[in-house]
Amino acid sequence: MPERHTTHYFQIGLLLAIIGTGLFALKSIFIKLAFAEGVDATTLLALRMLISAPFYLGVLIWCLKQPNTKNPSRPDWIKIIMLGFMGYYLASWLDMQGLVYITAQLERLTLYTYPIFTTLLSWLVLKETITKRVWLALVLTYTGVLVLYLHEAKLGGSNVTLGMLLVVGSALSYSFYVLFSKSFINQYGSRIFTSIAMLASSFFVVIHFFITHSFTDLLVSAKIFWYAALIAVVSTLLPTYMIAEAIQRIGPARTSIVGAAGPIFTIVIAVWLLAEPFGWFHLIGIGLVMWGVSLLGKK
Repeated sequence: MPERHTTHYFQIGLLLAIIGTGLFALKSIFIKLAFAEGVDATTLLALRMLISAPFYLGVLIWCLKQPNTKNPSRPDWIKIIMLGFMGYYLASWLDMQGLVYITAQLERLTLYTYPIFTTLLSWLVLKETITKRVWLALVLTYTGVLVLYLHEAKLGGSNVTLGMLLVVGSALSYSFYVLFSKSFINQYGSRIFTSIAMLASSFFVVIHFFITHSFTDLLVSAKIFWYAALIAVVSTLLPTYMIAEAIQRIGPARTSIVGAAGPIFTIVIAVWLLAEPFGWFHLIGIGLVMWGVSLLGKK
């Protein structure tokens, strides 16, 4: 077992958080491209979960068969399932539905208010100490996000407020997942925890889909299915394990703040692939966010 307080252990966690954030950031782009083909949010989310669920099930079975593996108790199974409901069903649905009304850039900016919730909840509920370096990183990253948000909000249509509220709700839901997942990750490991949480969220998504849709709605075009597969593997399967391991190594507060770099990845790709606007407000915001995230390179 690696020493949890070594610089190398911390830096690996930080790297996983950054890469995981980047892969998550691609999700908004894939969703927008899929929406352009005519699919709705609930159907796309169902496809995403149905594609990724077998991988999570395989990983879970493999992990539980390993020697000396600690199987979660029944109460912990229930708690992890509820965290899956909060973090990857409710948060995902609210986020995806919000993208119907706002741009990928604005969605990413609004979504990454969740480190504020997570950091403050860590302080209020778990009594975690927040260092001056973390506070400064938080202020810098969210000053950058605010600059971009205020600029992009002016470009939104009549439904921009609804879209923003949906994504803010997603951010709040995800912050609870990030905050309360750490103890279970430390106890059972990131792979077992993530697999259970994602399988639970897949179950809730499928129930939601069949309440509101018919089975034939899953028979989408090859292009929509391809985008759903990219969301499932590149922007769900890989980053969920990375983020869970990052939380174990560097904690929920720092993992959340690293997530504030997500808008940078999304903005670059949105400008390139979706032809969304880019100007000085975006550049200033990116600079502040990068500066803030760079402060997390040391403990």
